[in-house]
Amino acid sequence: MTTTLASPVLDDRPAHRDPNVLRWLGGFTASAVGDNVYYIALSWTAVQSGTAAQAGLVTAVSAVPRALLMLGGGVVADRYGPRRVVVGSTAVRSALVLSAAVLLLVTSPGLWALGAVAAVFGVVDAVFIPAAGALPARITGRSQLTRVQGMRGLATRLANVLGGPLGGLGVALGGTAGAFGLAALLIGVSLPVLLAVRVGELPPDERKARGAVSAELRDGLRHIRRDRVLRPLIVVIALGDLGFVGPMNIGLTLLSEERGWGSAGMGWVLAGFGAGAGSAALLLTWRGRVPRAGYVMAVTNAASAVAIAGLAQAPSVLAAAGVALCVGMLAGLAGALGTALVQAAAGPAYVGRVTSAATLVSYGVAPLTFPLVGWASGHWGTGPVFTACAGVCALSGAVALCAGPLRRAELPA
Repeated sequence: MTTTLASPVLDDRPAHRDPNVLRWLGGFTASAVGDNVYYIALSWTAVQSGTAAQAGLVTAVSAVPRALLMLGGGVVADRYGPRRVVVGSTAVRSALVLSAAVLLLVTSPGLWALGAVAAVFGVVDAVFIPAAGALPARITGRSQLTRVQGMRGLATRLANVLGGPLGGLGVALGGTAGAFGLAALLIGVSLPVLLAVRVGELPPDERKARGAVSAELRDGLRHIRRDRVLRPLIVVIALGDLGFVGPMNIGLTLLSEERGWGSAGMGWVLAGFGAGAGSAALLLTWRGRVPRAGYVMAVTNAASAVAIAGLAQAPSVLAAAGVALCVGMLAGLAGALGTALVQAAAGPAYVGRVTSAATLVSYGVAPLTFPLVGWASGHWGTGPVFTACAGVCALSGAVALCAGPLRRAELPA
């Protein structure tokens, strides 16, 4: 017996042929590229203004408000609608980055000013991220959720590929102010496109009277706790992100340094990961639906744990790139299926709050573990640290396999 997650259909045409979805994809891609350029500009400016440790603190400070406010951001997305919140927060993000560019033009701000920009950006992100994650469920039919997640994965990979060169070009041509200005422009370009996106109305039985933010938050958490699919799914996503983010970010840098691969070697490993994640996204975009989605997500989560542990044992850059390719494919497939299951199971009235709970660890909590990963790698080496993080990822797969309703969950046909 399988559990099928269904809700009202907006439009069942294939997502890659739906002009509404393509408008959303264009706006999402432009904003994601702008985000990448912004983070490059911020880290470059911070490095020029202080020590490496101080620069690390500046770039990580935005994770704190995200962690503290993300759940409240989900309430805002459900209360006012994800499209309206995405448009408003995108406008604020663009204006904030543009203000940083102007500040750099007229003066030489200290690290405190850069930290303030990063902190405010994190506050806005706490509202933007849940709304951006909830929006796909409101712009297309439920049968297209997997394909939309594949398209989103491809856009994310494209943003990662383009963000670095564009950020470097902005710094080369206009200094750090030019890079911030380019980021503001790219984020701002997404606004008119997102304004043209059509959003389906909530069904009458899903419309709820507004209450206090705290009451709506509690209602959302109760909704997760009572749902037999969502309850274990949120735990699975949290454990997967907690074990994955540290080793695949700062961990790769430390591994390359420990093995003497240098920045070029790390680039090859990252390229392997990006190619794997991109191929998984392309597969989902092409297929449109994966049968036995809950079971496939559980198995790929467990398999990605083995690959993450193996990454630290790779004897060469070429072998590490090959293992990273497997990590990208497995983790990319598991992550996209998990997100699609969240959107299908949440229900239109709760999708913002459920999305905020699902992304809380990835965007808010996991980045705060970077100092711990760095400290542990310095004391015991990257091998044991990667193995420990892989164990957390394996626990994610085990929870998914043991939770019957989640293991049997199917995406809408």
